[in-house]
Amino acid sequence: MAGAAGIAVANIYYNQPMLAIIEQDLPGPFTSAIPTATQLGYALGLFLLVPLGDVIERRRLIVAQFVLLAVALGLAAVAPNALSLLLASLAIGLLSTVAQQIVPFAAHLATPERRGAVVGTVMAGLLAGILLSRTVAGFVAANGGWRDMFWLAAPIALAAAGLMAVLLPHSAPDSKLPYRHLLRSIGHLWSEFPALRLAALTQAALFAAFSVFWTVLAFRLDQPAFGMGADIVGLFGLLGTVGILAAPLAGRFADKHGATGAVMLSAAVTLVSWIILGAWGSLIGLVVGVILLDFGVQGALVSNQHIVFALHPDARARLNTVLMGSMFLGGALGSAASMLVWNGGGWLAVSTLGIGFSAIATILQFKAGRRHAN
Repeated sequence: MAGAAGIAVANIYYNQPMLAIIEQDLPGPFTSAIPTATQLGYALGLFLLVPLGDVIERRRLIVAQFVLLAVALGLAAVAPNALSLLLASLAIGLLSTVAQQIVPFAAHLATPERRGAVVGTVMAGLLAGILLSRTVAGFVAANGGWRDMFWLAAPIALAAAGLMAVLLPHSAPDSKLPYRHLLRSIGHLWSEFPALRLAALTQAALFAAFSVFWTVLAFRLDQPAFGMGADIVGLFGLLGTVGILAAPLAGRFADKHGATGAVMLSAAVTLVSWIILGAWGSLIGLVVGVILLDFGVQGALVSNQHIVFALHPDARARLNTVLMGSMFLGGALGSAASMLVWNGGGWLAVSTLGIGFSAIATILQFKAGRRHAN
């Protein structure tokens, strides 16, 4: 399940290190919006597709999404222009939410006393997909071209479909709500649980800060001061794999001591990472900053999932919809805003934006912590 989640989520990040190459091949106003479209598609899929995990047999749903994802990847590979690639990217984002069908399914299968560790393990696989996707895409694009990356990803998605069909157990749905009532209940969950709102808003701000960095990194390293291509951008994904360690560690910490403190610490680490990225302009500063950035964002995510999945066991898919949907809406906002400020103010403006998003998350957590202390 960890491997399949990583394969699924990787598809929404392949375009980031390849963006400069895609822009050379398919110039036009739509090209720079491709990462934003992919993340918007992912957010849309979280709200429209992930809730189905509470009412449809999960194994069948996961396999079907992987097959459709392979089709969308094929369409991206043959896209004749930037607009076609933009639409294919929207579909890739939509269908890559199969990763978020897998995470609550893992929580459903786990015993309560091991739920944090199990979710942390699956999230480690998911985070490996996020981070290594950039390494793979950067290498493939630099040596073969951006279309080759999508041609490679399509059969991998089909292989994941076959793997899940063979290995996953049958799982009866937790709810019999009609689809429209299912979607309506998402709003009720938001209203009912303050802890869900806090987790969603915190993770949205943190992932916005995360997306600011990764969206602009290819352009930052392409500047004369660095002069590095897509393959080097991809190697930064390897550095970010340090953040993978945060997932199981945060999960086990939450099982033993509670998740609230872990979220607060992770938000503060993210803020520190962006201060380093803004103040330390060398390659070493980028390396230190990206390690702390990934560690902070991923540690907060696993801890917030631990909090959210405990709120309503029969609605874990919908709770995950709220958390991850908010997170990727924040990511889409971060991607779009980062390109605007990059074009207008360069790296200093981008760093200020990243500091602002991570400061919002940190303030939210510390204010909540003070309320609980009182």
